[in-house]
Amino acid sequence: EVQLVESGGGLVQAGGSLRLSCAASGFTVDDWAIGWIRQAPGKYREGVSCISRSEDSAYYKDSVKGRFTISSDNAKNTVYLQMNSLKPEDTAVYYCVADPWRLCGALDDFGSWGQGIQVTVSS
Repeated sequence: EVQLVESGGGLVQAGGSLRLSCAASGFTVDDWAIGWIRQAPGKYREGVSCISRSEDSAYYKDSVKGRFTISSDNAKNTVYLQMNSLKPEDTAVYYCVADPWRLCGALDDFGSWGQGIQVTVSS
């Protein structure tokens, strides 16, 4: 019943921008914590960003602060990740993740995952 569908990935040159979308169904995004996790080949997964109504600010991994912005559109039940000034080290599969109970500090333990979408940044 719960479904997260990512879109908006692709290939972009360093310094460029992409906007990832996470379309949710089976729940209301405003009632859950929603975030983005990425994993590059041979590396551990890492939390990128997260929002939850219970917290007073969004979470961003230090390396993406000032470049990435997470937002939501409640009318569309969709969460976005605007990625600007992309770097080759941002290359990874990006997953939209969600949880009805956990806060953003537990991002790596969120229970619902999308299928993932590839982001490749060339130099």
